[in-house]
Amino acid sequence: MMVVMKVEIDNRIIEVDVQYGKRKKLLIQIDAIGLITLKVPKNTSQEIIIRAIEEKSKWILEKLEVISKAKEVSKTKEYHDEGKFFHLGKEYFLHELIEINGVGEEELKKSLKKFYITSCKKIVGERIKIYEKQLGVKPKKLDIVESKTHWGSCSSDKKINFNYRLAMAPIEVIDYVIIHELCHLIHMNHDRSFWRRVGSIEPDYKKKQEYLVRYGQYMTL
Repeated sequence: MMVVMKVEIDNRIIEVDVQYGKRKKLLIQIDAIGLITLKVPKNTSQEIIIRAIEEKSKWILEKLEVISKAKEVSKTKEYHDEGKFFHLGKEYFLHELIEINGVGEEELKKSLKKFYITSCKKIVGERIKIYEKQLGVKPKKLDIVESKTHWGSCSSDKKINFNYRLAMAPIEVIDYVIIHELCHLIHMNHDRSFWRRVGSIEPDYKKKQEYLVRYGQYMTL
């Protein structure tokens, strides 16, 4: 059984996936994208769980800070002929992606964002069909959205969103995010069964996660 708990640490609310199972000790983990999992014995009380999280609070916040910094924009974007942007894992000059002649910076930003939204919608629309068939699932609704924190999300009513910036990533990384969100139609949490299902389709999913953590800071406008 798994439940999501919200715990306040230093005036910050964090979410923890608490997994109950046949084990003797508590184990807390934070993966490459900042998902916090606490594995506990079956009948562990909420009081003990909160105390365990609080005892590890310094480590948790330090780990989340490292992950957050890795995601921060650290490369200034230049909106002119020599400016470079990612598309499908490769760098392109701005003029190779959109028309730039006689266009101001704000309009260039809008045009480039539109390019990525259109590209992401097309790629995801094509690739998701492959994995819907393999997994035997289909979302009720699919949207391309803007998000600063998530590459994809799946709601309890089976609606899936994808971040338009995914169009900047290599196809195999886009595929991983698609697989990840489709697997949430089967397992809404991040328990062992979920990751086994992800791994059955994409065995190297951890490498794809690492790519997003390492290069996500450059996949911006």
